[in-house]
Amino acid sequence: MSKKIVVITGSPRKNGNSLAMTKAFINAAKERGHSITVFDATSLNVDGCNACETCFKSGKACSFDDDFNSIAPAILEADTIIYTMPVYWYSIPAKIKAVIDKTFPFYLDGENVTGKGCGLICCCAEDDMSVMDGVRIPIERTAALLKWHMVGEVLITGVQNEGDIEKTDGCKQAAALAEKI
Repeated sequence: MSKKIVVITGSPRKNGNSLAMTKAFINAAKERGHSITVFDATSLNVDGCNACETCFKSGKACSFDDDFNSIAPAILEADTIIYTMPVYWYSIPAKIKAVIDKTFPFYLDGENVTGKGCGLICCCAEDDMSVMDGVRIPIERTAALLKWHMVGEVLITGVQNEGDIEKTDGCKQAAALAEKI
C-alpha cells in the first residue's frame, strides 16, 4: 500500500554522506510506490519553538509565521516522517533541531499525529556508535511523545569526508529502510 512519507533533511553538505543515504532511501521508497515530500531544513527559515502554547490558534501550526507552517500540513498528512542528518558536535544540527522543536503543536494536539511512523538516517565521523546517542535518543523520545512508532534507524559511523559513505553499506541500509514502511 502506498504511503505518504515526509523526509526532513538537516545536512548543509549537498553531496554529503547523510544526503547520499537519504537519496538511496527516497529512490527505494519511490520504487515501492510511496509518495515523498522532502524538506531541507538547512534552506528553510525556521526558528526554535517559543513555548507560547498558542499553536493552531491562528489557523497555522505555529503562531510565529516561519517556514515550519509549510512543513506542518505535510506532517499532518504523512504516514511516516523520516529525519536525516549528520551528527554535529554530538547532537542534532541546529537547523533541523529547530524543525523538530516546532513539532510541539502536535504534542498539544496529539490526536492529529498519533500512529505515524518515524525513522532516522544518521551518520557521524567517529567510529564510536555512542556518538549517535545525541541524535538517536531525542528522535526516539520525540516519536514516543507524539505516539509515533519507530520504523527503523540507519546509523553509520566513521564517515567524515564527502563520499566516505560509499565505503560502507549505509546507502544499502537506507534503501532497506524503505522496505519497512
